[in-house]
Amino acid sequence: MSVALAKQELSTGSIPDTAQFHEALAALEGRVHSLEKSQPEDCLSMVVFSGDYDKLLAAFVVATGAAAMGSDVNMFFTFWGLSAIKKQRIYRGKSLLEKMLAFMLPKGPNHVPTSNMNMGGIGPRFFDVMMKKKNVQKLTDLIDLARDLDVTFQACQMSMDVMAITKEELIDDIAYCGVAGFLGDADRSRITLFI
Repeated sequence: MSVALAKQELSTGSIPDTAQFHEALAALEGRVHSLEKSQPEDCLSMVVFSGDYDKLLAAFVVATGAAAMGSDVNMFFTFWGLSAIKKQRIYRGKSLLEKMLAFMLPKGPNHVPTSNMNMGGIGPRFFDVMMKKKNVQKLTDLIDLARDLDVTFQACQMSMDVMAITKEELIDDIAYCGVAGFLGDADRSRITLFI
């Protein structure tokens, strides 16, 4: 018996036989279960593409805010965003081109430029001073806070390969995956952002 027929019979006052009623009830329960499974979870998934101080700061403010409110948060660092999770620069074992690229890339979050008003590299220090006066946490503190709040960090393996960044250059206890791994997480998320 279809759900529509069961509804019609119930609304007209005719009582379906027990087998038909149980069949319609099972169909309704199946639809409810299917709808529950398709609902997004209380998760935030974020692609961190930018390596600019101010944009990284915004990404970590959103991530720590969501995590503090009880959401699961997943940050997928790709291309320039990998600078936020670097702990060191390594030249050993790299080709000449890879060494040149390593030299040109920031060696970690303390060395990323601002997108505007970089002022020859003093922009981030300028903002650190202004933020301290206003009791706003600086980027490295927010990164530590995100880790304390169990925000998941994922490094894009393809971007690491293209930019010659090794696992030894990145912070410990992070995941490594491709875009398919991130999309699997994003698919179940209520919110997905690109910064």
